[in-house]
Amino acid sequence: MTGKERAQFRAQANSLEPEFQIGKGGISDGVVKQTLDAFNTKELIKVKVLLESSPETPRETADKLAAATGCEVIQIIGGVIVLYKKIESLAEGKKKKTAKQAKKGKPLSKVRAKREANEKRIAREKLSKRDFYAKKRQNNK
Repeated sequence: MTGKERAQFRAQANSLEPEFQIGKGGISDGVVKQTLDAFNTKELIKVKVLLESSPETPRETADKLAAATGCEVIQIIGGVIVLYKKIESLAEGKKKKTAKQAKKGKPLSKVRAKREANEKRIAREKLSKRDFYAKKRQNNK
């Protein structure tokens, strides 16, 4: 995974709420099953590790959970772990927008809109001057 991809996932994870908590029981079969269930519907999840009661550090917990579920650890901050697992069925549902489609829906900034309007006006004026001088040459012949 590249650094840019990891940064995008970290940005997406900011708005997520933790799916569940890991406490004094640590990593058990139930926690692994719960994580796998969460990955059936989402590619990116957040898990909270209770620092006071968990028998392991968040780093150890994240590594064990990643090994058990086959996911990647994106970020660990304090007691919060962000995990990612690519799911083909979810990836197929998301289609990438082409450049035209992406551009189509975005509103132009005011400066850019004025610049484009000016360019169109100048192109019209050039065309009209060209037509004017072409007609003048025809009349002179």
